[in-house]
Amino acid sequence: MTCTRLVPMPASAIPAWLERTMAEYVESRVRAGETREQAEANKQRSLDQWFPDGAPLPEHFVWDLVDDADAVVGYLWIGPFSPGSAEWWVFDVEVAEEHRRRGHARRAIAAAHDVARANGAASIGLNVFGYNTGAQDLYAQLGYRVTATQMQLPLA
Repeated sequence: MTCTRLVPMPASAIPAWLERTMAEYVESRVRAGETREQAEANKQRSLDQWFPDGAPLPEHFVWDLVDDADAVVGYLWIGPFSPGSAEWWVFDVEVAEEHRRRGHARRAIAAAHDVARANGAASIGLNVFGYNTGAQDLYAQLGYRVTATQMQLPLA
């Protein structure tokens, strides 16, 4: 049986992970309709707010997702949306393409819920881009409900 463990990402791996995940974040925001300048500004706000010195805030958790063969199959980042808040957030989760459809994301998010609860979280939210219907389906199956919807019509 395949398992998924949350293993703290080594501090030495955080800079490369941040560079990669923030580049993907910018591309997702551009794909969702922002200009590159807007997306870059949003990236910088995120880094300044949650990684002020290049390391996650103390209440934030950044994990490698590790399978039963001790292979890193993805990553997950959660924490309070603002310092000391009981409203937590799944900031980023990804399973490498070759490891998808094996339940890693489902198991990792369920384990993250337990960590959030143990750290005083009353709720946990997330954002999923409109084009990512697979993730939307997974989150709905896990009990997440839509709290807002943004829509856009390109006029050009």
